[in-house]
Amino acid sequence: QVQLVESGGGLVQAGGSLRLSCAASGRSGIINHMGWYRQPPGKQRELVAVIMSGDRVKYADSVKGRFTISRDNAKNTVYLQMSSLQPEDTAVYYCNALITFSNYWGQGTQVTVSS
Repeated sequence: QVQLVESGGGLVQAGGSLRLSCAASGRSGIINHMGWYRQPPGKQRELVAVIMSGDRVKYADSVKGRFTISRDNAKNTVYLQMSSLQPEDTAVYYCNALITFSNYWGQGTQVTVSS
């Protein structure tokens, strides 16, 4: 089994920054991709950013230019650097990983942006 452990959420004022981390541990395998989703209050879960093989990245339009996803392969860890945060970024952020073609989710970390 694979566990994804997230950290770095919290409360920040509009315009501030946070960095989320997600470390994968447990059964080894090939990490096909790792990424972040979020679920705002009362809304569906949505893709934020994903980093794929060859370090190809994809971002939601709403976060382009403000968020940066990166990965440390040696640590099986993915990061999400979030800058210029806005109240609409408030959500539970979930780490997601496709490892040897099995899909895994973290427990979620709350990000709250106050105006």
